[in-house]
Amino acid sequence: MIGVIGGGQMGSGIAQLTAMHGIDVCLVDVNSQALSTASSSISSSINRLVSKSQLSQDKAYDAIKRLRFTTDLNDLCFADFIIEAIVESEDVKKSLFVQLDKIAKSSAILASNTSSISITRLASSTSRPKQVIGMHFMNPPPVMKLIEIVRGADTSDETFAATKELSQRLGKTVITSQDYSGFIVNRILMPMINEAFYTLYTNVATKEDIDTGMKLGTNHPMGPLELADFIGLDVCLSIMKVLHAGLGDNKYAPCPLLVQYVDAGRLGRKRGIGVYDYSKEPRGSKSSSRL
Repeated sequence: MIGVIGGGQMGSGIAQLTAMHGIDVCLVDVNSQALSTASSSISSSINRLVSKSQLSQDKAYDAIKRLRFTTDLNDLCFADFIIEAIVESEDVKKSLFVQLDKIAKSSAILASNTSSISITRLASSTSRPKQVIGMHFMNPPPVMKLIEIVRGADTSDETFAATKELSQRLGKTVITSQDYSGFIVNRILMPMINEAFYTLYTNVATKEDIDTGMKLGTNHPMGPLELADFIGLDVCLSIMKVLHAGLGDNKYAPCPLLVQYVDAGRLGRKRGIGVYDYSKEPRGSKSSSRL
């Protein structure tokens, strides 16, 4: 049985993916409304796959049957593998890992979906650092083909092998990173997004031309500023701060415009406004899947 913590877009997506691959999953969130939203979102997503003939009715029914939703973290006491997908804050994640270490059975593996935070430091808050690992899914998890596995300083070969086996069972391609700030994907992606903000900040070009240039000039499916809105500007800023602090190079300093947008609550699509304004966009017209 797999436990997933966090009923947001990532957590609900991981839970859906796991259930669709024939694994029992328990999704935990302290907010009952978040769980209700996650349940509705998962059901709608699975039904869309059925309507497009991408999933049989029988498999859809089986997936729904394998899902359980709870606000009680103690319900994960029987989980074999626990994946946290909560807010990208080291302090909050460490606090959660302290609780999980007490609740989870001794053989359970504790994985973090963090996109930038040190797995070694998260593991240090537990009594089982050999069984702590990074398992970074891309957004949205049911669609994106990649999982980035991150080994902490003490992660055992057995934990790595089990995590890789689970990732492959979920139909994903695995890449492996050592435990350095940003890992692989965000070490490369976030500075590009940050530079796009600097390009806008210094009036080199309009936001539309920056995104069009990268889409048509480098064959990216989405421009960097549009992608930042999709990810969440607060998430981008958080990762840039981790890169800047962890790698100690001013080239990772967050662009002041990115900081200003986050301070103003312009967090991207989830808030209806970021670099772009989505407030007048028709419901259900979200962009297609991206990293």
